[in-house]
Amino acid sequence: MTEKRQILKSAWIIGLFTLASRICGYWRDQRITLLLGTSGLADSFILAFRIPNLIRHFIGEGSMSAAFVPVFTEYLNKRNEEETWKFAQRVFWTAALVLSVIAVLGSIFSGSIIHVFTIFGRSQSQWDQAVFLNRVMFPYALLIGLAAVAMSILNSLLIFGLPAATSVLFNLSVILFSCGAIYRPVMKWAPVGYRTPAAALAVGILLGGTLQFVVQVPELVKRGMRFRFSISFTDPGVRRVAALLGPSLVGIGIYQVNAVVDTIFATSGRMPEGSVTALYVADRIMELVLGTYAISVATAILPVMSKQAAMRDFPKLKQTLAFSVRIVSFITIPAALGLMVLRKPIVSVLFEHGHFGAESTSLTARALLYYAAGLPAIAGVKLVMPAFYSQQDTKTPVIAAAGAMLVNVVLNVLFLLFLFGRLQNGTPALATSLAAYFNFFLLFFILRGRVGSLGGRAVAYSLGKVAISSAAMAGACFGMLRLMAAAWGGPVMHKVAALTATVAAGVAIFVGVSWLLGCEEIHELLDILKQRPDAGTGMALPG
Repeated sequence: MTEKRQILKSAWIIGLFTLASRICGYWRDQRITLLLGTSGLADSFILAFRIPNLIRHFIGEGSMSAAFVPVFTEYLNKRNEEETWKFAQRVFWTAALVLSVIAVLGSIFSGSIIHVFTIFGRSQSQWDQAVFLNRVMFPYALLIGLAAVAMSILNSLLIFGLPAATSVLFNLSVILFSCGAIYRPVMKWAPVGYRTPAAALAVGILLGGTLQFVVQVPELVKRGMRFRFSISFTDPGVRRVAALLGPSLVGIGIYQVNAVVDTIFATSGRMPEGSVTALYVADRIMELVLGTYAISVATAILPVMSKQAAMRDFPKLKQTLAFSVRIVSFITIPAALGLMVLRKPIVSVLFEHGHFGAESTSLTARALLYYAAGLPAIAGVKLVMPAFYSQQDTKTPVIAAAGAMLVNVVLNVLFLLFLFGRLQNGTPALATSLAAYFNFFLLFFILRGRVGSLGGRAVAYSLGKVAISSAAMAGACFGMLRLMAAAWGGPVMHKVAALTATVAAGVAIFVGVSWLLGCEEIHELLDILKQRPDAGTGMALPG
């Protein structure tokens, strides 16, 4: 099986489960906004969850895999089975100790943490609910960290389906606790003054994190993991993982770091109430695209690149990267334009229910406009990172990440001071998108200087055809918006029908123009869809 086919097959099964997770994630967020709207309580809940959830994004969506997979793959190829699993057990229990300390300290110092995040706010007293909720939810950092270690082990063994499916359980747990029959009795455990649906949702988050780890344990045991207690900060393998993990927390998580920076600026006294929630909801819509495909491909290419790097086969490594950029851009460029053109109908159809009204839709659509503009760059960063991590280089991404973070902070300040009247609550989103482009191009040119040409001309030629097809699609969507103007102000089912028709027309135009232009990505995707993947590994089975 060629590397290209292996990546697509693995990404297919990861994407399938991730899509299911994103759908459940939408349902989860829709339930949260229905209960809380874009109120002050909603902002407190989102802010409180944003902090431990940041650890999930750092560890669960790349950093742990980036640090662990190359080292564990080396053990699999060069050490015996006993040494390999002894190393895995030491990593697991050492990570458990470190994460436990973080969870305890996070809960104890929640007040100080929230104070830092709301330093630009009008009054600290309005964030008391956030402090309480953050204390409840911080242990989630431990649970999701252990789940990330389990996922990294299974991914190293080319088992992608089960780890990708665990987030579905997390979302279902929160959804369960958003139901009145559950959250009304559960929230009574909270102190008087904090007995809100948000308190019960926090408990649902803890249960969901527990499930994400527990369901992977049987498969780990089946493969050879015995969970024998063993903590070591001196083991050479553990030290190598730690050395890779530390810098990669910054490098691979720059988008999420920038999201936290955005949250801090969104609490500014100049921002309208609900800005924190609006940014969160817009970000969640973005992740429906980013998580379903870009992260799936990034997850699938790391083991392939690690093997190529270990064999010093840099020509194939460059081909793998160029292919990944092309195939992901074929999805993210039209998705970005589609989100920008259809931002308001999308937010209205997905979230305008209960306490989330028309004003909340406008607030969120504005943030989505500027977030969507950076979608191709954000996806590109997630693809370039594995090229560095496969070579066990995490220092270079840190330099790029630090520069991008500085760009984001400076732009946030400038936009808030000078362009707030025009950009409103979209200022943090635009700053993040521009910082992502800076991060991507800096990493791309550094990598090209190190390993030589990355096939930039061929990639640019391919992206040019995708851009033309995407522009045609955007024009069609804009025309449909005007043609079906009456439906957007009608009942929700009319909006759903109009949005469905508009998206279908846009996709048809995009595929048709891409076909006429000879975009090879269409044939590559059709080829993989003809294969029947194995649910456990993502590998194809004979038809």
